Amino acid sequence: MFERIKYMLMKEFIQIFRDPRMRAVIFVMPIVQVLVFGYAVTTDVKHVPIAVYDLDNSIASRELTAQFTETEYFDLARHISTDIEAQHLIDRGEVQAVLRFDHGFGADLRSGRSTPLQLLVDGTDSNTAGIVLDYAAKIVGRYSNDVLLTRLDRLGGGASGTEPLAVESRAWFNENLESRNFYVPGVIAILVMLITLMLTSMAVVREKEVGTMEQIMVTPITPGEFILGKTVPFALIGFADVLLITLVAVFWFQVPIRGNLLLLFVATGLYIMTTLGIGLLISTLSSTQQQAMMSTFFFYFPAVLLSGFMFPIANMPVIVQWMTYGNPLRYFLVIIRGIFLKGVGPSVLWPQMAVLLLMGVATLWFAMSRFKKTTA
Repeated sequence: MFERIKYMLMKEFIQIFRDPRMRAVIFVMPIVQVLVFGYAVTTDVKHVPIAVYDLDNSIASRELTAQFTETEYFDLARHISTDIEAQHLIDRGEVQAVLRFDHGFGADLRSGRSTPLQLLVDGTDSNTAGIVLDYAAKIVGRYSNDVLLTRLDRLGGGASGTEPLAVESRAWFNENLESRNFYVPGVIAILVMLITLMLTSMAVVREKEVGTMEQIMVTPITPGEFILGKTVPFALIGFADVLLITLVAVFWFQVPIRGNLLLLFVATGLYIMTTLGIGLLISTLSSTQQQAMMSTFFFYFPAVLLSGFMFPIANMPVIVQWMTYGNPLRYFLVIIRGIFLKGVGPSVLWPQMAVLLLMGVATLWFAMSRFKKTTA
């Protein structure tokens, strides 16, 4: 038995690695993709170009403008002098926001009256617009608070420099709220799913297409040994890719890994069981490599969209939330982010690992049953 599996594994490894393009797909593409995703998939909004429409031109308006442009969130693109100019700049996308001060802004502040301040934001991208408004509200709020304390100090009203109520916020696990720390571990999960699914789904159907399936079936090898010989190489490749991408995440993107690496690889093994099982199932249902490829992407894209990688599952309709319970990527994302960022262990992650174990056993068993019927 072990001799037959050994030769089967040797055959698969030779078949995989003799093609230079396949070696590039397995080892180079994951690194390239994690670099691209690591830089591109981010919700941080920085260096937003803004224009300032200052009709007041007072000390107060210049101070507040400086508070905007001294941060890394806003860059002063232009000073403008008409409403038409503001509209054209936003229409052409040269600025994303226009900060407008009306006449009397500084005088109102000095006299203690409330004064309006307008921020026009390009709302084409609602997510970016919301973040820009949030940043602006914090800067204006901080400036308003400084003005209020200064005024109380001048009046001798007991402004001792302390506020009656102050909120000190602190983010756990991702102290600087870097979106890269959230997304890069997720990229590891989706790349491993793509590679193992694609390789496995093509494995059996390739034997059918080139006509070697019948030759293998007349040998003493059993269906279980055949499946084992087909899946073990791809599982090892999956582990190698996880190691490679983790090294890039930690040493290139400085993503912290606070948990146990051994636990990460155990959980990866459970996750790969499910992806291999699904890939084998697709392979047994397909007649050609083209069908297998199409079926793989038919499963892969909804799995990524319904995993919580990009969109919170809690925001989805209830029926869609129920559908996500059948998605292995959902559980592995919780595990890998928990290990990377929170440093939690099996006492916290065991429910997700148990579900992955059940899904892996079930999909592999179903794929093997289907394979036996196909070859019968």
